[in-house]
Amino acid sequence: MRERQYKRTASKDHLTGLDREESIVRFHNVAGKESGNPSWSLSLPHILVATVSSFLFGYHLGVVNETLESISLDLGFNGSTLAEGLVVSTCLGGAFVGSLFSGWIADGIGRRRAFQLCALPMIIGASMSATTRSLEGMLLGRFLVGTGMGIGPPVVSLYVAEVSPSFVRGTYGSFTQIATCIGLIGALLIGIPAKEIDGWWRVCFWVSAFPAAILAFFMEFSAESPHWLLKKGRAADAEAEFEKLLGGLHVKSAIAELLKLERGEEIDAVKLSDLFCGHYFRGNMLNY
Repeated sequence: MRERQYKRTASKDHLTGLDREESIVRFHNVAGKESGNPSWSLSLPHILVATVSSFLFGYHLGVVNETLESISLDLGFNGSTLAEGLVVSTCLGGAFVGSLFSGWIADGIGRRRAFQLCALPMIIGASMSATTRSLEGMLLGRFLVGTGMGIGPPVVSLYVAEVSPSFVRGTYGSFTQIATCIGLIGALLIGIPAKEIDGWWRVCFWVSAFPAAILAFFMEFSAESPHWLLKKGRAADAEAEFEKLLGGLHVKSAIAELLKLERGEEIDAVKLSDLFCGHYFRGNMLNY
């Protein structure tokens, strides 16, 4: 009887131990799910839409490489190196102007609206370049496209950094460079028939209007930067965007991390004048 009682007790203790182990395993599984990395697939569509801006940057840089000769013949400035140089460089001049205002626009109206705003001159400028009958019209169209090019890439880098999960932020950041290269290659490939087909160069400019329209349209359904929303005092909207980007389990931790970052930025805020006076200036002088 004692032996039987001992066996029953041992069996009961053994089952209790198994239950305890199963509970510990379940606890660690739940904790792992809550503290693990969020799904990268939730934020990927938003990143892909944003990188269309980088694609357009590369496309407009390369669109005149294969088509410049045909453009000069059709518009009557063939042989004028000055005019040809202006057609190429006016786009970069517009990009310089656009880049000067890119940060103000992104901080003022938000990242999504900044993307849509940069797409607008790209659509108008590409349409003007595709339909123009004069050098002046081409230069104006290229300048408008350039302003959109200047606004877009800085906002892309900012947007990708603010909506990407930290463990894939570097990978997503490389998408902007890849998209720029794809844009350059795409422009070169599309421009190949320009020397054989009359007026093909106009098609090359019309093609660029479609990705710009896609960017403007799909950005309407993309997530806004939670970082920007929190800066504007819209904490509830920031949480909703984090849920869209990371999933519900990671919202609280993402908000806490963002608030900690905000406090750090307030403490470490540095003005431009601090570079020429104060301890920053003294530190720079000591380095010499």
